[in-house]
Amino acid sequence: MADMDQYADAARLVERSAEAFAQAIPARPGEGFFAADSVAWRVSADLSSPVAGLRSLLIQALHPLAMAGVDQHSHWRSDPVGRLAATSAYVATVLYGERPVAERAAARVRRVHEHVNGVDPETGQSYSASDPALLLWVHAALVDSGIAAGALFGEELSEADADRYVAEMTAAAAIVGVPDQMIPGTAGELAAYMESVRPELRCSAAAKESMAYLLDPPGLDEDVAEIWQDIREAAVVALPEWACELYGYSAPPLTAMRRSEIRQALGVLDAVFLGEPGVLEARQRIMLRTRAVRPA
Repeated sequence: MADMDQYADAARLVERSAEAFAQAIPARPGEGFFAADSVAWRVSADLSSPVAGLRSLLIQALHPLAMAGVDQHSHWRSDPVGRLAATSAYVATVLYGERPVAERAAARVRRVHEHVNGVDPETGQSYSASDPALLLWVHAALVDSGIAAGALFGEELSEADADRYVAEMTAAAAIVGVPDQMIPGTAGELAAYMESVRPELRCSAAAKESMAYLLDPPGLDEDVAEIWQDIREAAVVALPEWACELYGYSAPPLTAMRRSEIRQALGVLDAVFLGEPGVLEARQRIMLRTRAVRPA
């Protein structure tokens, strides 16, 4: 499915993601929906965040209506890395940006969603990207993945912090149009919601194609490609059993040694990311704000 443009795009996966992140971090992070001492910031900064991001995409794609909208209305085939970078920039803007900036970014997303309508060819169901139910699925997969990836490959949240994280992230769902009463506010409510949607899920042809590309993007630099193999395995291991069954994946056992190897790979990837222009400065701005709110 990949053409030469996609090979070039994949080769710039780290560069374009780093550029999007650096540009999204404001001069004074933490003046918006999320405070510098929030659990959301901790989860975002965790080394496991690339695993969380890939896992969330894998889960999001299993909703056939959400996947149909992406497949029929986005440019993921012609510019897959650009789509990933844009998504990363949006998430960083909402997490770290001032409220007016985050609200403007969310308003742009809502305007785009107004034109994303159609029919899923496999189920015959109509969809609208503005449907709160689909928006909630995308949100829930992201939050659930942050908790799951951290527990396996980063900082495992306590029950209290997991609840706090889910509660904090309700703001991210609300600004894109999900009614407050629909949004899970605790980790238990989030788990119950994820379970309730399972009967609607399936691995469509579009999901299979797009996720195959993400798990094994062509054209990566040799060193990054080797690291990505570890990230890919980590994301599959972190999937719930039902998601692996839908994709037909066989998750390898996670031994203590393999976990250590993946954590090392995540550290190397983070070092590569940090070496890209603007990333160190952006991280320093975040760190300074975090230190400023820590108790003495």
